This record gives sequence, C-alpha cells and structure tokens, in this order.
Amino acid sequence: MMSCMAFESAETFSPSVKNAAGSGATGLIQFMPATARGMGTTVEHLASLTAEQQLEWVRDYFMPYRGRLTSLSSVYMAILWPKAVGQPDSAVLWTREGSPITYKQNAGLDTNKDGTITVGEAANKVRAKYERGALFAA
Repeated sequence: MMSCMAFESAETFSPSVKNAAGSGATGLIQFMPATARGMGTTVEHLASLTAEQQLEWVRDYFMPYRGRLTSLSSVYMAILWPKAVGQPDSAVLWTREGSPITYKQNAGLDTNKDGTITVGEAANKVRAKYERGALFAA
C-alpha cells in the first residue's frame, strides 16, 4: 500500500497533492472527484485532512476488494483501473488505437513504448517504489 501511495502522491504522501494531469484526482491514492462523491465526500474535504485521517478513507475505499488483492498488481489496479483487479500482468489495460484518450492520459506507464499498457507495466512503476522503499528497511 505504501508503494502505491508513494507512486500516486509523487512520494509526498500528502493528502492534498493534486493530479499533475489535471484530472481533479487528489490525495494519497488520487481519489477522483466522482469516487469521492460516491463515498459521500469530496476531494476538497479529503485534501483538508491529515494523512492519517485520509487513511481512513483509503481503508474504506479498499473494503469492497477484501480478499481479492493478492498481489501488488491487484492492489494498484484497485486504484488505477478496478476492472483489472485479479487480472494477470499480461492483461491489456489500454492501447493507443483502441482507447486513445485513456492511453494518452497514462502513456507514461507504457514502458516499452509499444502502444499497449498492460497490468504489469502499470504495476512496475509501483514496484519500483517498493524496491526504493526496501532500501530504507532495517
């Protein structure tokens, strides 16, 4: 979870960090405005919380996925693209031709620049945060 929050918050772990692409996503796991509304709050409210307070909302967000998050990839997919929770790393999320808008918004995840973003490629960005964090583990 810490790896996901490190990636999503640009390693700030700030509850008020905004999505650089302008989507309106905010916070530790980049809550989208519609997601926040669906949870009975707003991104503005979430941004006003301390990190510890926002973690309660993060917990609530993940509750529907209990028992299904068996890998780092699945945890990150619950944040990025919930339809892909439980899919193998080879599963295709978006392609340049098939879903151009979503692909463009996430093009930085296409590590091999082949026009296809897979679960594994997306999770690799989070995995790198995990490996970086492990450098500080005792």
